[in-house]
Amino acid sequence: MIRLKRICDKASKTDGFRVLVDRLWPRGTSKEKAALDLWLKDIAPSAVLRKWFGHDPGKWGAFQKRYKSEISRNKEIFNQLKKISRNKVVTLLYAAKDKEHNEAVVLKDLLEIGRHRKT
Repeated sequence: MIRLKRICDKASKTDGFRVLVDRLWPRGTSKEKAALDLWLKDIAPSAVLRKWFGHDPGKWGAFQKRYKSEISRNKEIFNQLKKISRNKVVTLLYAAKDKEHNEAVVLKDLLEIGRHRKT
């Protein structure tokens, strides 16, 4: 099971394996409060893509396509995340205020698509 959660939200035992998928460390969040198991900053959108997107919902469709293209060129890091999520609960953590338009949403969709293809 893949879950999504803002990093500023309180950690919970039900989160399972907690993975931060942002390139930059979130402001105002201590490492203790984050309670991370892994920080996969290399899976995050490139700085150029992140700045272009600016969490503008009007750019969401284009952002998803561009980000998926970046991921397809970085299969090793995506496969690492896929392997981690195979047999356990994984919570993808992100700093964005927008819960519907961020990289964790795209990653969750890609991971879930991969699971359905195997069955």
